[in-house]
Amino acid sequence: MISQVIYTIMRITGLVFTLCYAYQFFYIAVAFFKKSKPHLPTVPHKIGILISARNEKNVIGNLIDSIKKQTYSLDLVTIFVIADNCTDDTAEIARSYGAVVYERNDPKKIGKGYALEFLYNNIVKDYGDTEFDAYLVLDADNVLDPHYLEEMNKTFSDGYQVLTSYRNSKNFGDNWISAGYGLWFLRESKYLNNPRMLLNTSCAVSGTGFMFDSAVIREVGGWKFFLLTEDIEFTIYNVVNGRKVGYARGAELYDEQPVTFAQSWRQRMRWTKGYIQVWGKFGPSIVKNIFSKKFTSCYDMFMTILPAMILSLFGVITFVVGMVVALCMQQFDQLLPILFSFLSLLGSSYSLLFVIGMITTISEWKKIHTSNFKKIFYTFTFPLFMLTYIPITFCAIFSKVEWKPITHGKSTTIDELIDTK
Repeated sequence: MISQVIYTIMRITGLVFTLCYAYQFFYIAVAFFKKSKPHLPTVPHKIGILISARNEKNVIGNLIDSIKKQTYSLDLVTIFVIADNCTDDTAEIARSYGAVVYERNDPKKIGKGYALEFLYNNIVKDYGDTEFDAYLVLDADNVLDPHYLEEMNKTFSDGYQVLTSYRNSKNFGDNWISAGYGLWFLRESKYLNNPRMLLNTSCAVSGTGFMFDSAVIREVGGWKFFLLTEDIEFTIYNVVNGRKVGYARGAELYDEQPVTFAQSWRQRMRWTKGYIQVWGKFGPSIVKNIFSKKFTSCYDMFMTILPAMILSLFGVITFVVGMVVALCMQQFDQLLPILFSFLSLLGSSYSLLFVIGMITTISEWKKIHTSNFKKIFYTFTFPLFMLTYIPITFCAIFSKVEWKPITHGKSTTIDELIDTK
């Protein structure tokens, strides 16, 4: 019977998904029970902060202000802003806060990767390529905990040439969309990058709040990562070349999440398409290195960019094909069992995501800046947010996706966030 075949395929799909990602539940146990190693003696480093900003007049001042409130010596810090294709007064505001500002106007080369390339090239021209020990990449909507640079420097002093940080949200409680993002990033920090660090495998850069040794960018010959997800591209480049990405768990930043589904759809379409691009560029290298000493890191990165996408798409296609075949063969009695099989797969996925969200909400309770009711309520909506990746994945595969800016208007200061702790 068609329904039985579809049911079996759905069960197998769910089993394969579970087997692929079971190691991430081991990561949760590691995060709870394994202790981190003490830092090596800290060495002061000169840091260039790279901020890409496109029409960010509402938020750029708060970020720079939070940098100036760092416990790390500001004599070792220079703030660089690239005002990228701006039509507002972002550049003027950044300069008024003391940043070194470069302006770029190029309507053909659109995206953060091109902005960072332009910014770095200008820094080299004006300061040389050895003036700074490291560069820190931030988004204009970020604000930093006062100890952020101090904590990043501790992990950098441990010998990590690339490292990322703890990503929190300014507007977690706005609605189920911002909360979905926020909970995912908290989970990524606490239960992915943290256990990776504890197990001495490679972490992953996630969009913003990452630092790298200036030697790394000299090795590459400048910033050369231009795919739709330049962060994952940068991560995979380092992993396949044997460089481990570290994680500074004490370095906490806050960023602003989209609040409309239209914005979220566009952004996650770009991310999904970017994963496909990264796979096209690095797929053979990742697979090759899975069968080497880099197994753990490369397998983890492989799971990050591909299987969930393929399995989700396969489940949807199986459901659609089953329904079409049943209709064409006029076996109308099979339609409901096929639908139930698909809903069963979605139900299992919801339950799994709910458990992940619940664990994250409980452990990070004090770090989530919203009411207790919203913390609980958005734990239930988190799986729904994640399941919207299914249609997004389908559309991303068959659509042309271009980089588009996300509007940021949440003018929140670091003092306001600290006061709510």
